[in-house]
Amino acid sequence: MTAQQNTSLASFTGDAQPYGGGDPYADYRTADLPFTQYANLADRQLGAGVVAANDEFFAQRENLLVPGPAEFDPEHFGHKGKVMDGWETRRRRGASAEHPWPTEDDHDWALIRLGAPGVIRGIVVDTAHFRGNYPQAVSVEGASVAGSPSPEELLADDVKWTTLVPRTAVGGHAANGFAVQAEQRFTHLRLGQHPDGGIARLRVYGEVVPDPAWLTALGTFDVVALEHGGQVEDASNLFYSPATNTIQPGRSRKMDDGWETRRRRDRGNDWIQYRLVDRAQIRAIEIDTAYLKGNSAGWASVSVKDGEADEWREILPRTRMQPDTNHRFVLPETAVGTHARVDIFPDGGISRLRLFGSLTEDGAAHLAARHQELGG
Repeated sequence: MTAQQNTSLASFTGDAQPYGGGDPYADYRTADLPFTQYANLADRQLGAGVVAANDEFFAQRENLLVPGPAEFDPEHFGHKGKVMDGWETRRRRGASAEHPWPTEDDHDWALIRLGAPGVIRGIVVDTAHFRGNYPQAVSVEGASVAGSPSPEELLADDVKWTTLVPRTAVGGHAANGFAVQAEQRFTHLRLGQHPDGGIARLRVYGEVVPDPAWLTALGTFDVVALEHGGQVEDASNLFYSPATNTIQPGRSRKMDDGWETRRRRDRGNDWIQYRLVDRAQIRAIEIDTAYLKGNSAGWASVSVKDGEADEWREILPRTRMQPDTNHRFVLPETAVGTHARVDIFPDGGISRLRLFGSLTEDGAAHLAARHQELGG
């Protein structure tokens, strides 16, 4: 096992106050975490899953990756006790009446498959509503294992685990955040809680690093898709929803599953800037306004640039958008670039942007080199 330095950004320790009624989040402890600008690699929408846990007596392991904040119903009890929206294990006990306490090494664990392999920039271990039943400490390790390994294969002695968050004290009813410095590509995590207790949510923020062989086999693919390594670099407005929604897998399922801006009262327009998976040739575009009906963009245009210092070149001129509609455009000529930008006029939103094409020869070589450098 190897270790990497990590930095705890939000240091919360000890119990929270017992729930006293009213808003259950009123005394929730949290802080601004700079790494949350990155995509959540443990997003169920990307295909993440909790594949195993040694114990889930009180609450199921799958709750760790549920989108949205954990919910709390003070009156909800089941046959095993209080029903919690998180992963909760039973209380550990010692070996005898003379030693009733758990040992220093006793802990519970869960194995998480990331939805998209990548470099991890930060982790949030959220203990919301676990006020007196949270773990004393947590730890997180990462591994890179090809294919679709079983829990038994992940736990085999030949799997190399890298410590991303060493055993660290955490607080109850708090968002415990950890910055990670590990320039490696990971596919799976092992979350530990010492010695036992409950964790509401796990978020794993980072940069997707796709498999070059898979993209080569696909040939033409969406070169801005999050699952392929595309990223949102900046956006003019994030009032209602994150811009990253526009490059999530699949079709939008409801209005807040896209990107929507506040209403403009000036003569400007809104926009999102993206970094493509690598240098690519774009041949076709989709702009979807699904579920955006009275608030879709009025018009949209798409531009690209080839390198940070290049000028933006418009490849789709300002075009009328229809509400709740998927718009498709075949470009008259291939557009080559490393970055893309969608402008909407004057405001409103889109649900998805798709840029279909393939990597250039140098883009494919650069992606393959980075994949190898990160241990892929």
